[in-house]
Amino acid sequence: MLRMKVILIKEVDNLGKEGDVVEVKDGFARNYLIPQKLAILANRGNLAQVEQLRKKRAARETKELEQIKSLQSTIEGMVLEFSRKAGETSKLYGSVTSKEIADTLSDRLGTKFDRKYLELSEPIKELGEHSVRINFGQGNYASIKVKVLTEAEKVKEEEQADS
Repeated sequence: MLRMKVILIKEVDNLGKEGDVVEVKDGFARNYLIPQKLAILANRGNLAQVEQLRKKRAARETKELEQIKSLQSTIEGMVLEFSRKAGETSKLYGSVTSKEIADTLSDRLGTKFDRKYLELSEPIKELGEHSVRINFGQGNYASIKVKVLTEAEKVKEEEQADS
């Protein structure tokens, strides 16, 4: 079985990141990686480009980490309020979903927030305060409080805030 060394130009799942030199099957490199512009042959001339690709990747990762840290400090401790109809036992008619939480965060932040970062195993179905953890990856976490009130409590709270 023939194998070929290639330099990855872009990150390829289960294979490596940009700038990595990997050994793959000959057919996989010729038929997929190289035509899709995901990799180039690892010859002497191209190996000189590896360091440049790694520097570019490191700079991008540093910038992404700075953005995550900034977002993390902005979000940490934020309180989001939702009003829902509920029964006498504090059970909601419906629920508060991760999509609704992400949409509300997007509105507050003024930028798109993806719900895949929310660690919410199931939708919130009870009144009260719920802690939701946000996982940004690379060991960066934040937590927010989701406060679910009845519609009557929400109106009462708004009246108190106005006076």
